[in-house]
Amino acid sequence: MADNLVAELDPPFEVLEPAEWRGPIVFNSPHSGRVYPAGFLAAARLDISTLRRSEDSFVDELIVGTVRRGHPVMRAHFPRCYVDVNREPYELDPRMFDGRLPSFANTRSMRVAGGLGTVARVVGDSQEIYDQRIPVEDALRRIENLYKPYHRALRRLLTRVHRDFGAAVLVDCHSMPSSAGSKDERHRADIVLGDRYGTSCVGIVSETIETTLRGLGYAVSRNKPYAGGFITEHYGNPAAGVHSIQLEINRALYMDERRYERSSTFARLAGDLIAMADELAALPIDELRPYRAAAE
Repeated sequence: MADNLVAELDPPFEVLEPAEWRGPIVFNSPHSGRVYPAGFLAAARLDISTLRRSEDSFVDELIVGTVRRGHPVMRAHFPRCYVDVNREPYELDPRMFDGRLPSFANTRSMRVAGGLGTVARVVGDSQEIYDQRIPVEDALRRIENLYKPYHRALRRLLTRVHRDFGAAVLVDCHSMPSSAGSKDERHRADIVLGDRYGTSCVGIVSETIETTLRGLGYAVSRNKPYAGGFITEHYGNPAAGVHSIQLEINRALYMDERRYERSSTFARLAGDLIAMADELAALPIDELRPYRAAAE
């Protein structure tokens, strides 16, 4: 079954490399995958249109133009509701599964409680994906065959960039609904930057992105309501010269949220993200390299 899954998702993810590497910037889209395995669709009680509510639809296409500017892009092809690589490897809800979870599984996180663990229980407005428990072996296969290889490839990519440039900046790209639902119909910011309240990257990275995007006419907020997920928190290590920041992009900027179609403003936003990448690439590399000891 594992071989069938990998073949069905061939490739499960990919790294798009530039012809010429021009800086330490890496773009990542872990939630834009839209290849839904047949077995998953058969087990789900929801139709594919409902399942797609958890997608960061087209975010990988928004950032793919940065490859031509000299920056690699990594993207998943499997959907977030199948396995979520922006979680700990074993954030799992025991109520979902037939069989015993590993003793080291994190069954008590807030994300598990909300139904959004490594293998999700719900999508959209808390709609249950399955009408019965699924085998625990199924969840563990998804983690072994998709989650772990994705993170191995992302670590290799960042290690390569860090080796070649002396620093690395990971821009983890996501999207958010244009409103938070019936309880909160206020318009959200156009783009929310998450830098874990200044701990996942040096300030100049956040400031450069925010200033550039504001200058292009976008309403930008920082860390509210999204401060950055597992990837931002666990890959960002500014003291070692590895910086990570999360971008949450309002879907109304580039797509029809009901029809899952790109809108007429898609190309403008994609171009503005290239301009943002150019500004990041122009940062002095010494501002991004590992901190020197205070005694020096």
